[in-house]
Parts: sequence; C-alpha cells; structure tokens
Amino acid sequence: MSSSFVPLVEEYRGGVLENVHYGAVTVVDETGKIIYQTGNPEHMTFLRSAAKPFQALPGMKRQIDEVYGLTGKEASLFAASHRGESFHIDALESILNKMDVSESTLHCCSTYPLNEQAKAERHQNHEAPRRLFHNCSGKHLGLIGLSKHMGWNAETYYELDHPVQQEIIESLAYLAEVPASSIPVGIDGCGLPVHALPLHKIALVYLKLACPDLIADADTRAAAARIAKLMNENPDMIADTKFVCSALLKDSNLSAKGGAKGVYGIGLRKERLGISLKVSDGSEQVWPCIIATILEKLGYSDRSTIDRLYELVPNIIVNDGGTVVGERKPVFSL
Repeated sequence: MSSSFVPLVEEYRGGVLENVHYGAVTVVDETGKIIYQTGNPEHMTFLRSAAKPFQALPGMKRQIDEVYGLTGKEASLFAASHRGESFHIDALESILNKMDVSESTLHCCSTYPLNEQAKAERHQNHEAPRRLFHNCSGKHLGLIGLSKHMGWNAETYYELDHPVQQEIIESLAYLAEVPASSIPVGIDGCGLPVHALPLHKIALVYLKLACPDLIADADTRAAAARIAKLMNENPDMIADTKFVCSALLKDSNLSAKGGAKGVYGIGLRKERLGISLKVSDGSEQVWPCIIATILEKLGYSDRSTIDRLYELVPNIIVNDGGTVVGERKPVFSL
C-alpha cells in the first residue's frame, strides 16, 4: 500500500475483519492552509468527474444557458454525472434541440444508463445504447454549445489543444493557484482530457466553488457562483435520486461532486472549509461513511445531511436477504 494512504474504513462480517478501505482526507481553511489531514495531502489525484463544475466554467462565463434558453435543470447537467433516469434524458434531449446539435457530435460513447432501474427500462423497451445515456453527456453538450457560440470547431471540442479545453486547464490552474504546466493531463472515461491535482488543491478549488468571494477574477467568480447555485437548486440532476452527490447538494451550505476511482471534493460555505478525499481502491460505496464521519468530526451542525448519507449506505452490512451480517467502521482521525 502506498505511503500516501492510511486505513479509512474497516468492514467486519461475523466479528471478523473482512476488508479495509485505504485512502486520504484533507481539509483546508479559507487561506488554503491544511488544517486537518489523514494520509498524504500532496498525493496527486485525477479529479475525474469531480472536475465537472470547473469544466463548466468557460460556458458559465459566457452564460450559454441563457444563450440557448435553457432551464436551470437543463443547465445544471453541464456539471452532472447523471445516472440516466427518464427526467435526465428528457432534459438532455431538450438541450440537443435548443442547441440544434446532433447526438452524434458527442464524443462520449453510446451506452446504457448507470441507474439500474433506468437501464432495465431501456432494455425492456428494446432501446439501443445512446450517447445521451452516458453519464457525462451533459458536460459534453455544454462544451459543444460553447464551441458553437464562440465559433470554435464543435466537432473537435474534446481535443487537448481546442480552445475550450485550454480554457478549462487555465481556469483550474487559476483556482488551484498552480501553473497550468504543472497539471498532469490524462484521458477520462468519456474521452475528454482529465486533470490531476494534489489532494489539498482539490480541497482548495472546492472551497472556492462554495465561497466564490475568494476568487479575485470577477468573471471566474461569477461563473463559479452560477454553476454552484445551479447544482444546489437541482441536486437530483447532478446524479440521481439515490446517490451521494445529490444527497449532499440538497444542503445549500455545501458544494460537492465526486468522481470515478473514489475521489471527492466538498466545499462548506458557512464554515469556509474545503474537503477532499481519495479512496485508494476506487470504492464509492464507502463515500457516505467517510463523508459523514468527516462532517461529524468537524462538528457539522446540519444533522439531516449526515443522516441522508447514512440512509444511502448504512454502516450495518446486510446480506442479500436483508439480514444484518456485519458492520462498517470509520477508523481514521483528523
């Protein structure tokens, strides 16, 4: 196990330790100073879908939601990892029509929804996979729409040297207070460039998303406030009705978004704190346990938010028949 990571959650079955989830957690204050940590805050981590609010900033700067006459629910999908429920797909089809974009322009692959019920319904209706079903399709539409509006090539928006991708890197570097040249770039699951930052910088950018008054540049500040507001106003659009991102965003005090392979970012408005975490094995099932524990350790005042997390994934472990067979224990300190 990398020295960057420490045990975060232990899982027991019949009183016997069965599994351990390792990872790292970092909390920064409004100056960006690390005030709590477990594991290595310098660990370099791809943001994956936790980057989506920041990938939406170039479009928010141009107010492309207003350019295309989008509703708030539709525009929130620019920052979403939607799970493909029917209300997601209805909104995405509306965006396609309003932007006058062909679905084939989206670079993400054709697939089925991540939500199991939504996936089953598409199979039952004998529907083929679609690019619009991909959880990143809203992000792609945002970048395509911006490219059309700016007169950039809307067919190549996914290429690293495309103006929209360069603006994303510059925006992320500005918020993280690092040189753009220092940001490692890979390819995400949906085919777009994906960026890596040290964990404490992920905490910092989420702090600024929650508290945009900390952003000096007026255009970036307004764009961050705009996308953060859309996410809180439309939480079920960001994931679905039974997923941790949506559960957290129902709390107007939080900016929050997770990404593949166990990465998560949270900003707290009243407390003016930024949080980042990485589960080294990529598990998302232990996010609720870890995030609820962090909030409890910070003395977070809104118990309903913590309760929503435990309702999603209780710390008791049940078998397929619903019998309690074990428990999940957070084992980290801050």
